[in-house]
Amino acid sequence: DWAFEYQRFDPRYVCTATIPLLDHQHAVPEIHRVADMGYKAAYFSVTPGLGARDWHYTDDWEPVWAAIEETGLVIAFHIGTEAHDATTMHGAYYRGPGGALINYMETTYGGQRAITKMISSGVFDRHPGIKAMVSEGGATWGPFVADRLDEAYRQHSSMVNPQLRRLPSEYLYENVYASFQHDRSAVTAMTAMGWQNICWGSDYPHIEGTFGHTQKTLHELFDDVDAVSMRRMTVGTFEELFPHVPSAPA
Repeated sequence: DWAFEYQRFDPRYVCTATIPLLDHQHAVPEIHRVADMGYKAAYFSVTPGLGARDWHYTDDWEPVWAAIEETGLVIAFHIGTEAHDATTMHGAYYRGPGGALINYMETTYGGQRAITKMISSGVFDRHPGIKAMVSEGGATWGPFVADRLDEAYRQHSSMVNPQLRRLPSEYLYENVYASFQHDRSAVTAMTAMGWQNICWGSDYPHIEGTFGHTQKTLHELFDDVDAVSMRRMTVGTFEELFPHVPSAPA
């Protein structure tokens, strides 16, 4: 409720509603409540709450996917949001030499795993209207995950369950979005590899964001990119996800 009030200070804010993810009995009523309030995006951690089975268990989460599609909320995964349990070491941090880099790298995988689970268990197959964004986790992983899943679907078809109506890559390229800050390779993921659902963001005010060198970063990323691709990554993808937001001032 607080976040929604804050959003009213500027029509260009898109706050995300935090959904309780212990089970679908908690999640579904809140999804409908926040959609009725006027929210356009629902924040999901990359794993459900402690004690809950993961996203690919259809019986547990099917009501949630149905509610998301019905309300039109964008699922907004944020990396680094795995549940932490010191007793099982689930989500444990690395210590010692290289720990800072290892931990930062590890945070990127959660969003990829969440999307893989949704695709593989047929979430987008059953609910083609769902759009899912992985924030702050780079974007070059999309084409790689798409290729890897397609290979598994073809080469290990005898073990694939459930069967999908389309190749996994088609769901990723159509239903999944990703944002990045500095990644030069993310630009190539769109311009050379064809993943259109890429969105640049400054990630202000986080330490891994571009505060203090935003214009420099934009020039380095996009000066050599064609105007259509540049607009897609800086503005167009966002507009596709949130068409209710007024355009930025000139």
